[in-house]
Amino acid sequence: MPQGLPQPNTLPHVLTGQYFEALENFNRVFALRPDDRLVILADRLIDPRVISAIQGVARARGVKSWVVQAESTQQLEVPQMVKPILEQATFVVSSWFCSILDPFCIELRKRGQRWVKITYFRNLDDLTTPQARFPIDIVGEIIRRTAARYPTGQDFTLRFTDPRGTDLRIGFTAKMRELQLRSNRWRGKMCADEPGAYVHYLPTHGPNLYDRTSVDNDPAPIVPINGILYPEWGVGWAEPFDERVGVVFKDDRITEVIGETELAAILRDMLVGGQLIELGCGFNPKAPRRGIYPAGSNSPGALHYGIDLAKPCDFIRRVMPEWEEPPVHMDLISFDTTVMAGDTPVITDGFLEALRDPLVVEMAARYGDPVDLLEAWPDA
Repeated sequence: MPQGLPQPNTLPHVLTGQYFEALENFNRVFALRPDDRLVILADRLIDPRVISAIQGVARARGVKSWVVQAESTQQLEVPQMVKPILEQATFVVSSWFCSILDPFCIELRKRGQRWVKITYFRNLDDLTTPQARFPIDIVGEIIRRTAARYPTGQDFTLRFTDPRGTDLRIGFTAKMRELQLRSNRWRGKMCADEPGAYVHYLPTHGPNLYDRTSVDNDPAPIVPINGILYPEWGVGWAEPFDERVGVVFKDDRITEVIGETELAAILRDMLVGGQLIELGCGFNPKAPRRGIYPAGSNSPGALHYGIDLAKPCDFIRRVMPEWEEPPVHMDLISFDTTVMAGDTPVITDGFLEALRDPLVVEMAARYGDPVDLLEAWPDA
């Protein structure tokens, strides 16, 4: 058979070294301390070895754990019966959807509770993937250098454009920037080691270029989000869209879906009345570029528009009955967007500008070839 590229190196000693690179990230992210009280919010579909691995780290550090297992991850809020248990924790590991948005969880973090969300760690074999072993310190530096591109001390527009005709604008005030970028993740903190920390493991998802933290998670303000989005793909479809469908935003809500096809009809029924609650960007260069399930892509410069729907969607229920997210949410995907923060480029044609920032390149050089580490993105 013709061969023009090298095959992956699967020698046992190479794979062993790679596994321990991933374990170093794992142990650092789950920054448990001997005085912690650990609660794990799990679901019946998660690999039980994931829970055992986390509990193993806990036991090695003298920490006892409690596991609360729900029927699915699709919890929109913490059940009343679970709240007394959760309130006593100092460290929470969760697969539940409500982790980031439930006001109860937000309040617990304000009191200092530390959280790790495991949306992307549902199978222990994930530890063998390139994104699991990619150095988390580089991810943190990529995030910090992206944050530095948001103008300081002034109002500005975050603008999204692409070749399909997308022109979406989010009006940021100086206060919104301050609120959003104060989080541990926007400061490049990848480990749950400071009071109120919220991080993801695997270390791939977010932080978001925009979300409701910019208004201090207050549901009342109408954020000036206006324009049109022509997405390339959406979670729940096996292949990228082969039709051009426009999603119209006006004053923080989706008001219209433009198109005459079956796809447009599905998206119209799903999206009209919905609200953009997070606009996620990838920051891990070894996350699969075309891996959009369950809530991606998390490749640098790829975007996912996370929309909370006005009503549950039967289409989602049919095609993804056990999706890790509930049928009142949808992620629309774009790979080729240009994002401007005022006059400063954040992403150009799907390429995250921070990947070539001198500080990021300098850090990456300590771990290997910066071009390989930062710009050789796996497709799957």
